[in-house]
Amino acid sequence: MESLPTTVKPERRARSKPLYTSKPSIFMAFFSCLAWLYVAGRLWQDAENRKLLASLLQKNASQRPLILSVEDKLQVLGCKDLERRIVEVEMDLTLAKSQGYLKNQLRQSGSSSEPSRKLLAVIGVHTGFGSRLRRNAFRGSWMPKGDALKKLEERGVVIRFVIGRSANRGDTLDRNIDKENHSTKDFLILEGHEEADDELPKKAKFFFITAVQNWDAEFYVKVDDNIDLDLEGLIELLEHRRGQDGTYIGCMKSGDVIAEEGKDWYEPEWWKFGDKKSYFQHASGSLIILSKNLAQYIYINSASLKTYAHDDVSMGSWMIGLQATHIDDNRLCCSSIRQDKVCSMV
Repeated sequence: MESLPTTVKPERRARSKPLYTSKPSIFMAFFSCLAWLYVAGRLWQDAENRKLLASLLQKNASQRPLILSVEDKLQVLGCKDLERRIVEVEMDLTLAKSQGYLKNQLRQSGSSSEPSRKLLAVIGVHTGFGSRLRRNAFRGSWMPKGDALKKLEERGVVIRFVIGRSANRGDTLDRNIDKENHSTKDFLILEGHEEADDELPKKAKFFFITAVQNWDAEFYVKVDDNIDLDLEGLIELLEHRRGQDGTYIGCMKSGDVIAEEGKDWYEPEWWKFGDKKSYFQHASGSLIILSKNLAQYIYINSASLKTYAHDDVSMGSWMIGLQATHIDDNRLCCSSIRQDKVCSMV
């Protein structure tokens, strides 16, 4: 009897596959180890560097100040020695100028005399843009003009109207002065000064600076344009003072310091003149005479000379600290009743 065929399922055997590790994985693991070692080494090195720097900073902090002074910085940069040498050179230059070496720099401008010839006086009549009629009146009275002005210069006396420039350079005011000067040739124009009522002290300073640069004279005279001069009387007075160095000549006065703003003659720096608020003795601004060495002092030290509200007070302050001889001459008091005075109010 035939037996029926039967289906026998084959027995499945669990077989284990062999484990294989790829080469790229091995390389990646190797390089990872190297990278870890490199990073760890750098971190350790940085930590050592930080430790070393911290110790150096702590050591330097104990030896030097945390904040360097200006003197320390100049010393480090090597500027102290250079600064000392500059100061010494400036002192030598000032001394040389004060001893007369300035003569080589002097030149005569607008004068027919020889540059090397020493004049008796340079007279600067301080004027303004609106004073043409007054200037013409002076030219027709005490002040020579034309050829007579040149002959006066041959005698050793130079006279010039002194004026600055307009705030609007080159405007009608400037052009009118240039035109007038072209005709009369009797101006000293202060190119570096702006003409203004509140700048009169600076104008006086600029006058002496410019006059010393242009003329070599025994005396330098500042005159206001509100007075008439006895020119021959003034020349005679100066002739008797020849050779007197350090002379500051004028009609000496004092007066109260005006501390109330808005009043005439107000002095903004009134508090500098003490509790009684009185000015020191100084020459009246109408007519002030300085000997050559005092005028040269203004020229040399102009940058450091303080100006106050008034030109005569400012000049008096420059003279008060010097070995200057203050000469109070009543003949220079223009409002006095003396018969022999050399000036009078217009």
